[in-house]
Amino acid sequence: MSEKILFVDDEANILDTFRRGLRKRFTLETALGAQEGLHALQHSGPFAVVVSDLKMPKMDGIQFLSQVRELSPATVRIMLTGHADLEAAIASVNEGHVFRFLTKPCDTGTLITTLEAAIAQYRLITAEKELLHGTLRGSIKVLVEILSLVNPEAFGRSERIKRLALATAEQLKMKHVWRLELAAMLSHIGCVSIPEDILSKKYSGQKLGPEEEQIYGMHASIAVKLLENIPRMEEITAIIAHQSDAYTSEGELPLGARILKICLDFDDLEQQGMSKEEAMSALQTQLQRYDPHVLGAFEKAVFSEMGFVPRRLALRELLPGMVLAADVKTTTGILLLAKGQGLSELVLERLIRLSGTFEVVEPIVVLAPIH
Repeated sequence: MSEKILFVDDEANILDTFRRGLRKRFTLETALGAQEGLHALQHSGPFAVVVSDLKMPKMDGIQFLSQVRELSPATVRIMLTGHADLEAAIASVNEGHVFRFLTKPCDTGTLITTLEAAIAQYRLITAEKELLHGTLRGSIKVLVEILSLVNPEAFGRSERIKRLALATAEQLKMKHVWRLELAAMLSHIGCVSIPEDILSKKYSGQKLGPEEEQIYGMHASIAVKLLENIPRMEEITAIIAHQSDAYTSEGELPLGARILKICLDFDDLEQQGMSKEEAMSALQTQLQRYDPHVLGAFEKAVFSEMGFVPRRLALRELLPGMVLAADVKTTTGILLLAKGQGLSELVLERLIRLSGTFEVVEPIVVLAPIH
C-alpha cells in the first residue's frame, strides 16, 4: 500500500514494536510524542491514517487528534490506548472525530484489519474530494468561457476583480482562498442576461439611470440562480449574493463578500478615469461602507509595488518622506505646493509658515511610505 500511516506514542519501545510488526504490510512512520507527530504531519505528509496513544505528556491524544483534524481533514484518525475508559472513548470520538478506538495490548490481526479499513475510508474520502473538485472546476470553466464569449467586458471586469481580491486575501493571510477566487471569477456571470447597452455604459464609467441601475443590480441574484444547481457551492454563492452589500459592524457578511465589495467599488472608480490614489482616497471618504480591516489590507495590496499608500491628513500630521498626491492650495485658490512634490523637513517648515498667513485647504492628500 502506498498510503502512509503515522504512529504517535511517547514510548519508543512501543513504536519499535509497531515498526517490526507492520513495516512489511504498510508504509509507516513513527513520532515520539504529540509535538513530533505534528511536525511529521506538516513536513512528511500527507498521511492516510494517524494512530495516536491517548496518555501522552504536554498534549494528550484527544488534543493531538483534534489538531490533526485541523491540519489534515482527510486523514483518518485512530486512538490506541491502554486506558480503556468510556469517557475517553466518547471524548476522542466527539473532539477528534476518531474513526476507531482500540485498546492496548491490541493483537496484530485486529490492528491490521483496522488499518486496512482506515485506508479504505481515506481512499473513499479523497476519491469523493477529487471527483467534486474536478466536477466543480469543470463546471466553472464552462461558465467562465461562456461569459468571455458572450460579454468580454464583464469577463474582463471579473478578471480584474479576481486579481485585486486574491492580493487582498494574501495580505489578510486568508484561509481557503479558492472559494474567494471562484466567487470573483463568477461574480459577473449573471451579466449574460443584462442588456449589452447597460453593460457598456457601466464598464465605460458612465452613470446609469435609476432603472438601468436596478437592472444591472440584478446580475448577482441571476448568478446565484445559475449556480445553485452545482453541488457544494453554498459558500461561494453567498459571497456572490452579497458582493454589493455595504459593511455592517455585526459581521454578518461573508469575508469574501466584504473583499469583493471594496474591489468592485475601486474598479468602478478606476473605470471612471480616476488614478489609483484618487480611487483609494474616494473609498476612504466612505469608511462606513467597508470593513476597516479589509480596507487596510486592500490598500496595502494595491500599493505594495509602489511602496506608498494614499492618506488624507491634516497639516500637522504631515511627515518628511511623504509625497503630495494633490495640489496644496489656500481657501482662496492660491497654489502653495504642486502635486508630486516630496515633503522634506525644509518644505514642511515653509508650508507651516505659510499656513500662518494663508488658510490652507485640509485634509491634504499625500502618498505615505508603507512600513
